[in-house]
Amino acid sequence: MAHPVSIEATTETFDSLVMAPRDELVVVDFWGPGCPNCDIYAAAEPELLQELDGAPMRVVKVNAYEHEALATRFGLYGIPTFLLFRNGKLLGKMSQYYGKPYFLGVIRDHLPGGAKAQA
Repeated sequence: MAHPVSIEATTETFDSLVMAPRDELVVVDFWGPGCPNCDIYAAAEPELLQELDGAPMRVVKVNAYEHEALATRFGLYGIPTFLLFRNGKLLGKMSQYYGKPYFLGVIRDHLPGGAKAQA
């Protein structure tokens, strides 16, 4: 089963998509239009998610400009920023997109139950 490339969250839907208890990794991508590094990640996202196919995870995207309250809630100062959650708890944060190997490594390190997607 392939992961959706983007599940858009709003201030109103964020808690139900991200904070609800579930035993899967939720990667929240805070992005914004006109952000060059956001565009680099967006172009790489389909390939990254294909490599993580079958992993117990989901990706939720938040436009940080349209939903400033969420960016403020998590103390974000720049985009893209990726927050990693499981069972409603913040596990980690990646500021910026540092390329495929780093991104995949961080994601795999945070998958529940030691689950690892194929490299």
